[in-house]
Amino acid sequence: MLRVKLLDPAARAPQVAHPGEDLGYDLFALEAATLAPRHTARVRTGVAVEARHPATGQPLGLLVRDRSSMAAKGIATTAGVIDAGYRGEILILMTNLGDFPLTINAGDKIAQMIPIPVLTGTVLTVDSLEDSARAEKGFGSSGS
Repeated sequence: MLRVKLLDPAARAPQVAHPGEDLGYDLFALEAATLAPRHTARVRTGVAVEARHPATGQPLGLLVRDRSSMAAKGIATTAGVIDAGYRGEILILMTNLGDFPLTINAGDKIAQMIPIPVLTGTVLTVDSLEDSARAEKGFGSSGS
């Protein structure tokens, strides 16, 4: 379940086109914004949200990701972690990777919000970790 507070009369609530099938909720730009080439800008949505698991009611975090239509235009969405307890306006950091300015219009779909369980717990500092098959093998250790 996604509870939404509209912070501006022009704000649009996030939408999911196919509930139970689509992974994320579409987010909309509140205002027009022009993204300069190779620069990052904050784009307002005008919404605050609270996400909970539909069956258990447990709080959910949200990952903000690119929409494929924006990525195809060279626009990347960055800094996309919304903690379960955050109740402020959702702002989308968008970077224009291209060589020309790109304008986003008010009401454009700009990003997706994907619900995710909160699995963080207490951090325990220890002297050793359990053995594993991979052990300390890092970059490229599983092949090309």
